[in-house]
Amino acid sequence: MSDRLNFYMDLFGGNTSRSEPLAYRMSPLKLEEYAGQKHILGEDKLLRRAIEADRITSLILYGPPGTGKTALARIIAARTEAHFEWLNAATAGLDDLRKVILSARSRKSRGARTILFLDEIHRFNKLQQDALLPDVEEGNVILIAATVENPFFYVNSALLSRSQVFELKPLAEGDIITILRNALHDDKRGLGNIKVSADEDALSHITRMSDGDARKALSALEIAALTTSEGKNGTIHITLQVAEESIQRKAVVYDKNGDQHYDTISAFIKSMRGSDPDAAVYYLAKMLYAGEDPRFIARRIVICASEDVGEADSMALVIAVSALKAVEFVGMPEARIPLAQAVIYIAKAPKSNACYRAIEAALEDIKNEQTMEVPDHLKGTGYSGAEKLGHGKGYKYPHDYGGYVEQEYLPKKKKYYNP
Repeated sequence: MSDRLNFYMDLFGGNTSRSEPLAYRMSPLKLEEYAGQKHILGEDKLLRRAIEADRITSLILYGPPGTGKTALARIIAARTEAHFEWLNAATAGLDDLRKVILSARSRKSRGARTILFLDEIHRFNKLQQDALLPDVEEGNVILIAATVENPFFYVNSALLSRSQVFELKPLAEGDIITILRNALHDDKRGLGNIKVSADEDALSHITRMSDGDARKALSALEIAALTTSEGKNGTIHITLQVAEESIQRKAVVYDKNGDQHYDTISAFIKSMRGSDPDAAVYYLAKMLYAGEDPRFIARRIVICASEDVGEADSMALVIAVSALKAVEFVGMPEARIPLAQAVIYIAKAPKSNACYRAIEAALEDIKNEQTMEVPDHLKGTGYSGAEKLGHGKGYKYPHDYGGYVEQEYLPKKKKYYNP
């Protein structure tokens, strides 16, 4: 390992000892070791070419935990000829930022570049982000920011416009399996210096339950290895049962106030609207498992019943409202059943958005056109003096005509409801 690589691994805490967590020790040191993210790091992809050519511009790495954001920054640090600075927005303040920027300006005057890796940039407030802007714009620092939150919600637009945003995806099962096997066999950073074997079904279970999070998978493998006694042959044997105990409840990535929340509820509604009961129930289960408020889910079902089914099947709204009442009356976990019933009914029902279009068109007219006066024959008559004003005069009571009679209800004819 080169002196330069050693220096930057020290900077990130990467020159590890056996006391460091396995997930930390197994962080990739070069692009060839990096698992997943082929959509941005595959051969001939822009980001890979930029890293290999040491031509990095300001960028924002965005994705769930354990997908390799910090690891990618470490790889860039090891390869670049630029000076590399690291700050974590959770602990750094404006003073820390100013020190880095002043040093970067001095370095630039001598013809040297500075890359600033800012972890958890979503924790910086607007003032702190604004303090970065002039120096990013002038090229005093090249910003590499990492965040688990959608940067289009949490990073100011001026910084976004000066950076390339790369979204990292949860790792595929094949990538996680590869990472676990590497950890088992690596005798310098992994578990290879102790005798550990793992059954395939054990590795598969850890992979599934980690939900694309390499850090979670490696932590589970480490717990399994450290808490299992050696067998007679001196080997630690990780079975399916051991794996199940080491990684129990899967933690679904679901931020109740962020884009996971909005993306999932959007997919849920669109699946019901698109008449796919299986997808709709899946997203319902995901939200319930992650702890979403079932009353919020029930309200969205009620809206979908009117907006997307409407008069094509009026029972959809009845069932949706009944599910909402059931949630309030029964509570979780049993309320999941009436919620699923309502979701499946609405997904299978014929669809019509005529009611939605009708009210939207009427509201548009109310907003943009002169408000029409109520015709005199329709005005209220329940007070003295109404008759003198001519209110109610000429009104035809439909029931006197067999339930329907032609008369004017709007001064100007309008067509809002188109079944």
